[in-house]
Amino acid sequence: MELSRRTFHALAGTAALGFALTGSGSPTSANPSRPAPTGPPPPVPSADGRPHEIGFDHHSLIVDGRRLVLWSGEMHPFRLPSPSLWRDVLEKMRAHGYNAVSAYVAWNHHSPAPGRYDFTGVRDLDLFLRTAAETGMYVILRPGPYINAEVDAGGFPGWLTATEGRARTSDPTYLRYVDEWLTAVNAIVAKRLFTRGTGTVLLYQIENEYDAHVDEPSGRAYMSYLYEKVRADGIDVPLFHNDKGRNGHWAPGSFGTGGEKGRWLYGFDGYPEPDEVPPDWGSFGTGGRKGGATASPKTPGFVPESGGGWFDPWGGSWFDGKGYAEARRTRDAAYERRFYLTNLANGITLHNVYMTYGGTSWGWLPAPAVYTSYDYGAAFDEARNATPKLAPMHQIGQLLRFVPDLARLNRGKSVRAADERIKVYHLANPDTGARFYVLRNDTGEAVSSPLPDAGIDVPVTVPARDAKLIAANLRLGRRTLVHSTVQPMVSLTAGRQDIAVFAGRRGEMAQVVLECADEPTPMRLDAEPAWSWNLGKLNITAPLGAGGLSRVRVEGDGVDTPMLVLFADDATALRLWPHETPSGPLLVYGPALLRSAELRGSTVHLTGDTTGATGLEVWGPRGITHVTWNGRPVPSRISASGSLLALRPLPGVTRPALPALDGWRRRSGNPEAEPDFDDSDWTTADKETTFSTTPVPDGQPVLFADDYGFHYGDVWYRGEWTGEDGIESLSLAYSTGTQGLLMAWLDGEPLGTHRMPVPGKDRARQGTWTAKAAFDLPEELRKKFRAERPETGRRRHVLSVLVRRMQHDMDGEALGTHKAARGLTAVTFAGGSPEVKWRIQGAATPDPVRGPMNNGGLHGEREGWHLPEYDDKDWKDAQLPRADRRQGVTWYRTDFRLDVAPGVDASVGLVLDDDPGRAYRVQIFLNGWNMGQYINDVGPQHTFVLPNGILRTRGANTLALAVLSDGTTPSGPRDVRLALLGAAAGGVPVTAV
Repeated sequence: MELSRRTFHALAGTAALGFALTGSGSPTSANPSRPAPTGPPPPVPSADGRPHEIGFDHHSLIVDGRRLVLWSGEMHPFRLPSPSLWRDVLEKMRAHGYNAVSAYVAWNHHSPAPGRYDFTGVRDLDLFLRTAAETGMYVILRPGPYINAEVDAGGFPGWLTATEGRARTSDPTYLRYVDEWLTAVNAIVAKRLFTRGTGTVLLYQIENEYDAHVDEPSGRAYMSYLYEKVRADGIDVPLFHNDKGRNGHWAPGSFGTGGEKGRWLYGFDGYPEPDEVPPDWGSFGTGGRKGGATASPKTPGFVPESGGGWFDPWGGSWFDGKGYAEARRTRDAAYERRFYLTNLANGITLHNVYMTYGGTSWGWLPAPAVYTSYDYGAAFDEARNATPKLAPMHQIGQLLRFVPDLARLNRGKSVRAADERIKVYHLANPDTGARFYVLRNDTGEAVSSPLPDAGIDVPVTVPARDAKLIAANLRLGRRTLVHSTVQPMVSLTAGRQDIAVFAGRRGEMAQVVLECADEPTPMRLDAEPAWSWNLGKLNITAPLGAGGLSRVRVEGDGVDTPMLVLFADDATALRLWPHETPSGPLLVYGPALLRSAELRGSTVHLTGDTTGATGLEVWGPRGITHVTWNGRPVPSRISASGSLLALRPLPGVTRPALPALDGWRRRSGNPEAEPDFDDSDWTTADKETTFSTTPVPDGQPVLFADDYGFHYGDVWYRGEWTGEDGIESLSLAYSTGTQGLLMAWLDGEPLGTHRMPVPGKDRARQGTWTAKAAFDLPEELRKKFRAERPETGRRRHVLSVLVRRMQHDMDGEALGTHKAARGLTAVTFAGGSPEVKWRIQGAATPDPVRGPMNNGGLHGEREGWHLPEYDDKDWKDAQLPRADRRQGVTWYRTDFRLDVAPGVDASVGLVLDDDPGRAYRVQIFLNGWNMGQYINDVGPQHTFVLPNGILRTRGANTLALAVLSDGTTPSGPRDVRLALLGAAAGGVPVTAV
């Protein structure tokens, strides 16, 4: 991910990647001559101990001889610092139709120093990979070394900013550090490869959106080196790189020997900007080298990152200050449905949605441009709640899983709707004869139109700014679908009947036409559906959403297996859960989530979540007579539709009560500003050279924080000199990311605070902001100097400066800007030329549990004031709101207890609200974990998710707030409270972090 890569309107005229859909192609695998039949869907992946083959042709991946459409969602385990909850998110993704998870591995998250790599605790990569395998998810792993991802330095560790060597090139110094990183990562990954049967890692990415040196020998040498290194480490799954746009960069054969070995995939990232319509990448097989399709004609269409939302910068400028709720509104289910279905229509069979769960950029993880929340407007919100945006992902994912015809499609003959406001994409499977039509409506009103060219003479409705997929000549169990006006979602056989599920928008009149050579005996199991039979065709109609799920049972048409046809609107479809078991598939209807299903004897044991009272219905293999839910028996009976139907509703959740936050204690936290503060153990800042891209001003020492080992968070400077009492003003040059600030004191007297401006949509400068803070000495301070000037000797002066750095540039263009200075860069005086001796202090030793990015250099952090075990009994009692007016740092602490009932998954957030005219910011610590930064007069974030595991939902918690205020306005905090962001009966067991 990066800021500049999402400007795709300039590329709108170029043709798509995808793949040429003419000809059969040949799979690239251990046995490339063997045909790849459409066949049944691949089994659920697991660490089954058996070796597996992974190949591909221009249509799709081919796993063990079966075609696989990859329907993946992005989540970053480093953005959810509670490993127990990784399982929660992965189980939710799997249940909602995803068959893969894509994950970056952030170098800076694992490496506090050169040669030191930590994969324990919240950094346990092996645990994440094992959990993915246990939940039935393939893994697309993306370990960089560069990842971007809106994280500090694009994922490079802080210490790399102070080393020799040009990053993202074949520079030997840089490659030596890359070797260390990849050796550490790959030792873990090699044990979890799907090819070995020891895990489910299916694909592996090299680098990330690397286009700075694509036509240079150093770039090709760099990519070749990474390829050979990864292969030498035993990674034998297909490799790929994600092109920043449809440019043909790093297609097979474009570098070294790596791209020529037949195990390399080409993929491009696709991000329409928030105010753009979803893109149409173009027709199959068109375009030149930089058009996509012919850049890699032998590999399948692959979008490693497809926009599942949008990041939001400080000030909320993309969404008018409304934050991610607005992102989710503007990129709603209809928007995403147009995007994803168009991708499928254009030949994308490897599809990854960035983000599917965004999570939290806690601590000093976020890049300068973005604030703490990385919710992203994704399908699962930051608090792990499902959102309505899941509707298209759920329906398309289940369709791809249970209808394998979509894994091999050719472009069909041109089909036009009678109303040309609907754009039609016609796709056909050459093996099965199944046809699919993607209908897209970019207008502002619903359009209903027949498709006479496709033999569909009834109107098909496509809502405004929406899309739908309909099918024809599709085999559903033992019957054939002539055509439908709504999207098929599931086709499976459970027990003694075939089941077909169709889904669409609420209020639609759905039509499904089945081939029935003999007159059938349909049974209408709900009041809404109607049917008619004529000339060998059974026409079933049903309004969607009239009463939940609508059912029609079809038999007596010469087929020995009945068919159950189910109709659902989006909300109802999100309560339908197909699930594979060793005894066969089953379908569950009712609860908010189905996590697992296990058949033992005649009982099916289900686990999952409920949010409100709900019915439960289960269609399963033969012989199932009993059902349990989360370990408890559920009385049930056999229904007319052949299901086990619960006799009473499953209970919902009792929403837990949350305590008020009171009992605050308070303490001032900037003793470094006092002239007599003892800084003798601080680091002397006297270096003369640097590896930074920022030049050192003539006659000045190196003051850059990274050069002294302080890479994250706040940094203090103290400059001392004697004499030169006539100084009238001084200028402090400093460099930070967006929203950085500087506070200065002279001899204990505040000089003022300087802040970087809010950048708005000026993204070009968001990473490397520099400024000069000019301060005139107040007349009162000058008088004090003159009055206190000693008759003999020279007066000692101390300049104290606090810089909030806001982290390193992401350096997406590979220009070395991640090495731009952070902290003070130069200090000049007017009225004197003192010889200043500088000392610098930042974060103390990295936290061994929470990692190097948890803490900065505030006095309270160095003294452990943020930790729950700190003894604060001598602090002063305080009441909120506060109305202090002072420049500096003030700490507040309080304790609170939660008593959430066992078996309840409660997601809790911390909310801060105040008059936006008050200029202060808050660093939030929960039980010692730095959960983010609140800037009261900038926003837009007011709610901070407190992940369970860090939050003790049954026990005591300590909350510490470090407040920085500039002294120009009364500073808070005012309203600080807990909020319940979501609750469900169920969840996963959570271990304290």
